[in-house]
Amino acid sequence: MVSRNIVVIFTVLALLMGCGAVEPQGTSSQAEASEAKQSLKIATGKLIFNDSNLSEPAGQSCNSCHQADNFYADPGKMVSPGANPELFGNRNAPSISYVSFTPSIYWDQDEQHWVGGFFLDGRANTLQDQAQGPFINPLEMANPDVASLIAKVKQAAYAPALEQLYGQAIWSDNNKALKAVTDALVAYENGPEFATFSSKYDYYLQGKVDLTALEKKGLQLFEAEDKGNCAACHPNSLQDNGALPLFTDYTYDNLGLARPDQLPFYTMGAEHNPQGADYIDYGLAENPLINNGPDEKGKFKVSTLRNIANTAPYMHNGIFNTLEEVVDFYNSRDIKEKWGKPELQDNLNTEELGDLNMTDAEMQAIVAFMQTLSDGYQLAE
Repeated sequence: MVSRNIVVIFTVLALLMGCGAVEPQGTSSQAEASEAKQSLKIATGKLIFNDSNLSEPAGQSCNSCHQADNFYADPGKMVSPGANPELFGNRNAPSISYVSFTPSIYWDQDEQHWVGGFFLDGRANTLQDQAQGPFINPLEMANPDVASLIAKVKQAAYAPALEQLYGQAIWSDNNKALKAVTDALVAYENGPEFATFSSKYDYYLQGKVDLTALEKKGLQLFEAEDKGNCAACHPNSLQDNGALPLFTDYTYDNLGLARPDQLPFYTMGAEHNPQGADYIDYGLAENPLINNGPDEKGKFKVSTLRNIANTAPYMHNGIFNTLEEVVDFYNSRDIKEKWGKPELQDNLNTEELGDLNMTDAEMQAIVAFMQTLSDGYQLAE
């Protein structure tokens, strides 16, 4: 598959960019060349994203944990195994569809809270910073260092495309080469495949389809401040500029989740988890980019609800397997013992969840509405 894609890439490159032999003349030619370059960058990024030779040992790619066929998530797994299938990370692999819309982390002075950042704790300030992490993480793609990764990239069929895009000089400095690799990845993640805006709800907002009575009831409850109040953190209305909603405000909350007894990370050994079974995930509090860590214990970034019906299990630790469980937890965290003791009591969100007094029918309606958020909805002819 990779070889076939490379042939296509270089055919397009030769036809549209002239292999760099001729400098484009005129605005139209410059625009075409720029578009061709961006297309090449996206195509190269896609090849990198799917290259399972970039791990140590070989066998794991970005797509392994963020599968394009599954809305860029890893459904069915509480946490994902790394290149070494016996090693696991500490968090659920979130869907990265629509990830390019995430802002860099910043302090909202008016609301007095953090917003944005990449990873569930916001520790990467840009998407390019985030893209570097998994390559070197010993629990993910497990390259021992940047040099080891770039040695693999040099042998890849798309290496000439990287040279065409970024110049041969990238190979003289491993960090320059890494920057080129991650820039191409970001171009792909910024591309149309990651943000299709093709859900039933998108078409509903555009007046192209109607929701069922149950879905409309769920929408009403989703928005109602005295019921689900989901829209408080997962805004569902058209944005001020008319753009379709992203279903996250990129803020952080401690929802009061219990410790999942079965989290594989507890048994990863002292090299990867010195605390063993006593490990606690402090979330945003351990983000080196913030200056008030103790005030942020247990908080994790609000995830988008786009494609949520297809990306179980849920929450940062993968503790829930169904949307019904998630909605029930929000509804009854403070009144049902079955949810267990929160892993961290600090900063617990008690204003927007815990005892919402919704009936089973109301909770099911909210689930029905969330099922309209999956991309790929087919409009009637």
